Amino acid sequence: MSSSAVKAAFEKQIVELPLEIIVPQKEITKGHRKGDFYRQLTASLKHIGLIEPLVVYPRGPGDYLLLEGHMRLEIMKSIGIKEAKCLLSTDDEAYTYNRHVNHIPAIAQHFMLLEALKTGLTEERIATALDVSLDSIRLRRDLLNGICPEVVQILINKAISPQVFGILRKMKPIRQIEAAEHMVAGGTYTIPFAKALLAVTKPEMLEGPAASSKKWQATSMAARSMLEEENEFLLRDLKSVEESYGTDVLTLTVACAYLDRLLKNPKIERYLARHHVDILPTLQKLLSDNGLKPANPGNGES
Repeated sequence: MSSSAVKAAFEKQIVELPLEIIVPQKEITKGHRKGDFYRQLTASLKHIGLIEPLVVYPRGPGDYLLLEGHMRLEIMKSIGIKEAKCLLSTDDEAYTYNRHVNHIPAIAQHFMLLEALKTGLTEERIATALDVSLDSIRLRRDLLNGICPEVVQILINKAISPQVFGILRKMKPIRQIEAAEHMVAGGTYTIPFAKALLAVTKPEMLEGPAASSKKWQATSMAARSMLEEENEFLLRDLKSVEESYGTDVLTLTVACAYLDRLLKNPKIERYLARHHVDILPTLQKLLSDNGLKPANPGNGES
């Protein structure tokens, strides 16, 4: 394995730069400006200020290429801000920043909100800063009230509407866990699916007064129909995968054999290790998982 140090992607210090010398790479469209995220980000910048620095690449004196933060830059200019904190990148490849950004899951939002409240911020100020209703903030604050810890762990990284937790709260803990596992198994976290799971839950597994037997049977039939429809979709997807499995395996085998020949070339391996350090280990692992021994695994330099 090479003993050379890994090059840092960013400079350690954060600098304050005038917005006029930062050159964006793309234009913010009217569609972006009309979106909820643009509106909420505008409110946040007005009331709280810039939290996450812009990422820029210094091309020369007074010339900085914007890699990440185009919407923040546009909004700051529109509300009259002249300077912004920036993180200096040592590489000008913008594609590495936003491609892997995901929306924050509901449970993570809940914990972040609790931390913000601990610092002394009021619910009213947070609602104003995010340009959302106070009820929305309180919904996220109380998100996990009545939810058992096992369900929190099952759904902690899932993109789920806060309203789903209100539905789960109507079930007893053991049924909450079953419902969460059904969601994960089907990859479905929608409100209608949660309502269907609630409807087919037996009265004794519900929190609070149990529904009458006649009412439960009526709602159960409708919900069961919905679950059967979901099951049909899953079976259809499974059949589709089964039909293409043979071709996919053959394609994978041929591709792995080709990659194996490529990586046995020391020049190609060294090039990938120097310029695509994130790709080489992935290719080596792919070959290893498919029964091919990579040449010099983990070592891209001679």
